[in-house]
Amino acid sequence: MLILGIDPGLAIVGWGLIESVRGTLRPVAYGAITTPAHTDIEARLLMIQNDMEALINKYKPDEMAIEELFFNTNITTGIAVAEARGVILCTAHKLGVKISEYTPLQVKQAVVGYGKAEKQQVIAMVTSILKLPKPPKPDDTADAVAIAICHANCSASAMGKYFNQRK
Repeated sequence: MLILGIDPGLAIVGWGLIESVRGTLRPVAYGAITTPAHTDIEARLLMIQNDMEALINKYKPDEMAIEELFFNTNITTGIAVAEARGVILCTAHKLGVKISEYTPLQVKQAVVGYGKAEKQQVIAMVTSILKLPKPPKPDDTADAVAIAICHANCSASAMGKYFNQRK
């Protein structure tokens, strides 16, 4: 199964594609969609949509896993990320990709084994699990790969089915 992990954002959308076959994970490709600062939000959202569509059409993932929003104190940033996330969800749905959503806590638990793990611990585990020569950059890309790993580890489990049925 090809799994596309997405870490949504407006400036940077991290993405990571892994293959999961009978519990064995293999990296396929990873990177980031970036949009320029000081550009109208409508233009940035269109860039994200176009790049997501190209990504999905190129790799044809079986499923997509995306991180749920976690609001910090900056509500303005949260709204912009929510808009970008909406574009990503609509694009995947339009192209027929099955979507699953995970909280940051679920991702950390599935990848590191500890729901309050630090970012560097997640990056180190992603690098180790996939036997990568170096950590994916930027951090948003590493997060996206972690989300894909989380989905691979959780989607077949009873816990994964429970969380995704509640959506």
